[in-house]
Amino acid sequence: MVARTGVFGALTQEHRDRLRILAREVSSATDERVFNESVKAGRFRTLGAGDSLGWSWLIPPRHRHLGAQASSPARAYEFDAAAVRELCGNDPELDHALLTVVAGAVAGRLRSSRVRLLDPYAPHGAGEVS
Repeated sequence: MVARTGVFGALTQEHRDRLRILAREVSSATDERVFNESVKAGRFRTLGAGDSLGWSWLIPPRHRHLGAQASSPARAYEFDAAAVRELCGNDPELDHALLTVVAGAVAGRLRSSRVRLLDPYAPHGAGEVS
């Protein structure tokens, strides 16, 4: 269920197992709004090979900075953010691992945005970091 790559690839099997209990499967239709900007970030999702959608759930004041909309039908695992933060509060190793992975994902997205801003004529996806 929870991928061994992306966000969850950086975690131990024990941590993946503890998070798996908190996951629920969700789906989105094409063009369905996943979440809106400026709302409380009470959940987050895993996408693709363990990539995470949403990081505002982890950083106070825990409000979405951006919205998200499905560009195609999608299935994902959704996590209750408060439950994950509580789990992290009781497990400093899990907390550190998640913070490190989320910070890395945010840094990658910032690099990608920077490249796209610097070269508006680059093909779509040219600035993406894999």
